[in-house]
Amino acid sequence: MKHKVSAVLAAGAATAAAAIALGSPPSAVAIPTGPGASPSGPCALRGISDDVAESAETPRGFARSSGPVRALTLFIDFPDAHATLSPRARFAEFFPAATEYFRISSYGRLTYRPMPIYRWIRMSRPLAAYGIGRGASFDPASDGGYHALSRELVRAVDPLVDFRDYDVINVIATPNAGPPATRTVLSVTFSGGDMGLRTSDGVPFRNASFIWSRQTGASAFRVLNHENAHSFGLPDLYYTDDRDDSPPAGHWDPMDEDWGPSNDFVGWHKWKLGWLSAEQVHCAPRHGTPGEHTLTPLSTPGGTKIVVIPTSHRTALVVEARIRGLLDPAVCRPGVLIYRVATHVPSGRGPLRIVDATPHSGGCYRDNKYVDPELTDATFGSGETFTDRASGAAVTVLTENPDGTYRVRVTPARD
Repeated sequence: MKHKVSAVLAAGAATAAAAIALGSPPSAVAIPTGPGASPSGPCALRGISDDVAESAETPRGFARSSGPVRALTLFIDFPDAHATLSPRARFAEFFPAATEYFRISSYGRLTYRPMPIYRWIRMSRPLAAYGIGRGASFDPASDGGYHALSRELVRAVDPLVDFRDYDVINVIATPNAGPPATRTVLSVTFSGGDMGLRTSDGVPFRNASFIWSRQTGASAFRVLNHENAHSFGLPDLYYTDDRDDSPPAGHWDPMDEDWGPSNDFVGWHKWKLGWLSAEQVHCAPRHGTPGEHTLTPLSTPGGTKIVVIPTSHRTALVVEARIRGLLDPAVCRPGVLIYRVATHVPSGRGPLRIVDATPHSGGCYRDNKYVDPELTDATFGSGETFTDRASGAAVTVLTENPDGTYRVRVTPARD
């Protein structure tokens, strides 16, 4: 008979570790709760609709990203890579820190509930037999890859759980299976549509994140936040085609750099995920009149968070304020962040790019090897203006107010 796996809150040393990783005790931050809103209106741009993307609307099949999210959490090892620690110890590497990260970043609108089965599930073959590598597929026609691995996993836990009770699935491998993260990052998520594997409960096996090795640097747990965000519909911001270009977003969002010190999600992502209420998003539609807006920093609950300036039917400039905060300890130049969003650009091809206020400066956060420093001083300060030559849209930072908010003047796109 199947039974529901109850959520387990790790305590003691795990709680202390989470507080250190996040920068200060979670209890020190007051987080208001309340419903967010799905993006709507002329600034909720459409775009790619069959995959993770920057499109404001997330397609059916992805997991909910606000309210309670239940995460079935499983642990696997292999005949040639036996686990050398307990499942509880591996679990504590991620929780409650990952839960707290989502709570703080979402302003209390996402309640993430990991539901672990505390036992190592031994795969039937050595790791190499599955052909798990960077870019390994989920191919039902193959005897290897993630489909073969998941098929065994479902067979092992189907008698124990009802998959209909969960929104996402985390499969956490013993850290000694596969190469270290410093050499190859294998963690991956398969999200959205039906991937050709169903459980005995009649639901597809999907929105599943596979976590390998151990991420490096402080806040290493955030690899799980990054991967789960794919199940919520967010794309990779870093380049996945091995081009030798500078990071498009750098340390301003964990969908680009999720290692090293913590970093918060950009405001566009928070809007897409339902973490912002409608009044927290200001829209400056094309051919509109210039206007002034007061931005409350992203790390501070409440207030206007973003101004969206559409530059075409599929592109926009987004404006937000970023200062150093609990999830943004690496912000070394507080100010107004401006970035381009392209809803027709695929994941891993630069669908979101930061506008650098100080190009070729070398950045101002250079003492951490896990942070690409060039964009760390990308924010605009008082008296500075950015003009998008192609569309005529412009943003001027008027003042930094005594209460920490920023006043900006926005000129909508003319074309």
